[in-house]
Amino acid sequence: MGKLDGRVAVITCGSGGICRAAAKRFVDEGANVLLVDLEERALRSAVDSIGGDHASSVCADVTSDDDTLRYVQAAVDRYGRLDIYLANAGIEGNMKPIPDYPIDVFDRVIAVNVRGVWLGLKHVIPVMAKGGGGSIVITSSTAGIHGYAGASAYVTSKHAVIGMMRTAALECAPMKIRVNTVNPAPIETRMMRSIEEQVSPRHAGQAKEQFQSALPLGRYGHPEEVADVMLFLASDQSSYCTGGVYMVDGGTSAT
Repeated sequence: MGKLDGRVAVITCGSGGICRAAAKRFVDEGANVLLVDLEERALRSAVDSIGGDHASSVCADVTSDDDTLRYVQAAVDRYGRLDIYLANAGIEGNMKPIPDYPIDVFDRVIAVNVRGVWLGLKHVIPVMAKGGGGSIVITSSTAGIHGYAGASAYVTSKHAVIGMMRTAALECAPMKIRVNTVNPAPIETRMMRSIEEQVSPRHAGQAKEQFQSALPLGRYGHPEEVADVMLFLASDQSSYCTGGVYMVDGGTSAT
């Protein structure tokens, strides 16, 4: 018997490394999963790798109100309910000091990382409440509790979703909906390859070594290690957990 038997999960940024790992964990534990992303080809690849019998996808822009309503409705139309919402869609933006930071990039990071989460909550909560409750997991970051020079937009966005989570946890508790964040440190994903290259163009490997040396465990995490915490928060094993910030950070938050 799986931990998520019969449940339905929506996962945004469904083609990314963490999302694929989480979707695989969820499906293995009995859930049906709807993946949401902008890239249709990447979504098809993700669904194929996870298993088409229990996974499907919707191509959507999480910053669009209409698209958000459409993917939430798609989950209900296809699977009859919505029990788990994993708000993981996020972009890193640029690595530049605040005076040099492009305004359009800042706005885009805030739109995807903050507005996208808020729109998801806006449309998911009523559906989830109608079904008797559920679990919402928002992906923040160690950048949600620390500052990082050169990452003003990303740091701002990841602090913001923790505040959003705490507000939603209080509003949703009477509806039996739990809301938490997962806060990863650097994880072996495309996003970190981008950040490494921005920090040290043509010498990304050196940037990675520097980042890893600052981590108490001395290495990046793996997507599956984040997915395991997401599974815990999505399942009944975390039935008394709401309003929490769950670090998956190799000890970073202890420094």
